[in-house]
Amino acid sequence: MRKLENSELDRLNVDEFKQVEKTPICIVLDNVRSLNNIGSVFRTADAFLIEKIYLCGITATPPHKDIHKTALGATDSVTWEYRENTMELLEELKHVGYTSLSVEQAENAVMLNDFEVDKKEKYALIFGNEVKGVSQDVVSGSDLVLEIPQYGTKHSLNISVSVGIVVWDLWAKLKG
Repeated sequence: MRKLENSELDRLNVDEFKQVEKTPICIVLDNVRSLNNIGSVFRTADAFLIEKIYLCGITATPPHKDIHKTALGATDSVTWEYRENTMELLEELKHVGYTSLSVEQAENAVMLNDFEVDKKEKYALIFGNEVKGVSQDVVSGSDLVLEIPQYGTKHSLNISVSVGIVVWDLWAKLKG
């Protein structure tokens, strides 16, 4: 087996990315502090043709050198918007037909592996602060809470890892 060169990967350019049909998912970052995590979320969103990223509250926005370092140009391809208030955004997204899914550990959460997508739905995936998680008002206002099953000693995953796991899972279920 030979590793492929980047030129052999047949990836979209930015203009092609903007024109191609997107996966019916948007990502909402609720007060995410780490600039490197934000950049990583942009790269994941690019990889799976995510419609849009909403950067809420204290979440930093491009252009920023630390976001750029991990996004590797995905801030140019993925549509994004800053919103001060996550709850107001959540209400707007519900009014335009998104099902809101907070990714959190909460009572009555549905384990990610048990979640069944509806291919006719659009999903807003909400990820929270590295320490406090998704704010309680946003969790309470969500249509559903998804939890990533974990079996070790730690209580959480890095947010960029969580985004990768959840986006991959929903993408695979939507495309399958």
